[in-house]
Amino acid sequence: MAEITAAAVKELREKSGAGMMDCKKALTETNGDIEAASDWLRSKGLAAAAKKSSRTAAEGLVGVAVAGTKGVAVEVNSQTDFVAKNEIFQGFVREVTGVALEQGIDDVEALKAQAITGGTIDEVLVANIATIGENQVLRRAKKVEVTNGAVIPYVHNAAAPGLGKIGVLVALESDAGVDVLEPLGKQIAMHIAAAFPLALSIEDLDP
Repeated sequence: MAEITAAAVKELREKSGAGMMDCKKALTETNGDIEAASDWLRSKGLAAAAKKSSRTAAEGLVGVAVAGTKGVAVEVNSQTDFVAKNEIFQGFVREVTGVALEQGIDDVEALKAQAITGGTIDEVLVANIATIGENQVLRRAKKVEVTNGAVIPYVHNAAAPGLGKIGVLVALESDAGVDVLEPLGKQIAMHIAAAFPLALSIEDLDP
């Protein structure tokens, strides 16, 4: 049996994101083969992720991003608030939000099929569940756009730039300049974050 070196464990950890003991076990099971160990971890991770998928995910982050006259908000849930502070989770939410903005997608199933670093969004989400050890769900996405005006983003109590528990997008259709629209949009966004209105006007409310 091949000797499992600390360097090999370190290399597998960096490659897979799995814990040290899991990496050591994977290398032992695969006789020190890094690629085979990666596959072993992936298969174990898929099984673990399947078990965790029944757990309620009610915490997490909203990613908000704007480019020109378009904006998107993407919500990814986790089981605990602790995961929202995890760099892997934050990086995932940020990358998914960027893809949603670039592709103009707000359909969750279509978004899951998009490619990011490490596979499709759905595949990376499953891998993250196995690595972080908590269920995570890509819950919803929303896009807004104006033909003339501005889309103003706002994140309340941001955990990181563009990421927080509450994310708001305000679309203002107007001939006014950005210097006028941005402060107005931010004030409206802050009210939305505080009051959580269900509609823009009474006519838009379900009877």
